[in-house]
Amino acid sequence: MTRGLIISAPASGTGKTTLTLGLIAALKKQGVKVQGFKNGPDYIDPAFHEVASGLPSFNLDCWAMPEAQISGLIASAKGADLVIAEGSMGLFDGVATRGASGQGATADLAALTGWPVVLVLDVSGQAQSAGAVALGFAKMRPDVVIAGVVANRVASPRHEMMVREGLAQAGLACLGCLPRNNDVRLPERHLGLVQAQETASISAILDEAGAFVMKHLDVDAIRAVALPCQMADDTDATARITPPGQRIALAQDVAFSFVYPHLLHGWRAAGAEILPFAPLKNEAPDQAADVCWLPGGYPELHAGEIAAAGAFRSGLREFAQTRPVHGECGGYMALGAGLIDKDGARHEMVGLLGLVTSYEKRKMHLGYRIATLNAPIPSLGAGSLARGHEFHYSTIIDQPDAPLASVRDASGNAVPETGSWRSFEGGGRVTGSFFHFVAEA
Repeated sequence: MTRGLIISAPASGTGKTTLTLGLIAALKKQGVKVQGFKNGPDYIDPAFHEVASGLPSFNLDCWAMPEAQISGLIASAKGADLVIAEGSMGLFDGVATRGASGQGATADLAALTGWPVVLVLDVSGQAQSAGAVALGFAKMRPDVVIAGVVANRVASPRHEMMVREGLAQAGLACLGCLPRNNDVRLPERHLGLVQAQETASISAILDEAGAFVMKHLDVDAIRAVALPCQMADDTDATARITPPGQRIALAQDVAFSFVYPHLLHGWRAAGAEILPFAPLKNEAPDQAADVCWLPGGYPELHAGEIAAAGAFRSGLREFAQTRPVHGECGGYMALGAGLIDKDGARHEMVGLLGLVTSYEKRKMHLGYRIATLNAPIPSLGAGSLARGHEFHYSTIIDQPDAPLASVRDASGNAVPETGSWRSFEGGGRVTGSFFHFVAEA
């Protein structure tokens, strides 16, 4: 398999994404073909990886995905020269209970793949002590290899000298030091980074990040630490994902963009045809499709436009009378009766479900989920178990329809956001949930 490495850190906010994008951009400029991956559930970082590398970036999730699926996705990178996988949170941060192939920590992915870790340390406020921090991470798990350290937010040449001294005392390689730089910055909003397709200056940001990395890091040394994946080569695993239909009408614009690349890859590998449409352009699902899928995204930022998109709303209502429609998170909210924005204004949604949600009363809902379906959704029958996650700030005001699933978190605790469903006389069925599907359990 292609040689790979993992970019990780002790915590979120240390500069993993900026370093990952800078490395991809710098290597691409050198003619290196880089395949990106992202540990855990994340829609936004893989989209940035794809813009930087020109290749789709897949999520690798040890809590939700079985080993064969992870191996199959890694095998799809055979044409690349190098794999760079970006970690999530801190290296050892995961849930308390083991899932399909681990607890969701980046360390689990490192142990499964055998890829070495490049540890990013925010050294602001410390000097030689950075060596002690890195040494602790190197000793934590014998099945995880720390190949070297990148020091970030270095204040001065003197500061860099002391950081390097501490790392040398710990016996760890310093792969470079990045000075403080507020110019290389990705815009953010309430769910994290602003989406790649909404970032007008993305090309300039990537160019600057690539130049910054080339100037301050030993890029050749970083590339040299990469190792081949030690997992079995299960190239057929992604093809075994069951698509929701043969012809899938997929909502795709900045309001509906959170669909996992590995699902699209698996659907296409199984022979399905994806027919995209843009609700914000007032487009309805293609009547030639046999199923409609509304992904998550940011409908709350575009609620007025959705309410005014008469052709989209009426076309989707007509479609749903005879065929299945499924919505995840933002797509679920759009299928409901109304959405109340942060200012308290109510916007009429499609009305295929009775759901009313509010951003006036914000509360974060975050975590892995395992759902037992009460009713079928496209690709999964009633009684099926599905693994995924939930991440939103909306509050349910009304949810009058039948519950779609019994949902529990990673620790087995019941979750009140069950989703809902409704059937129609013409044979159609509308289902929706705040739960984002990752893999069948």
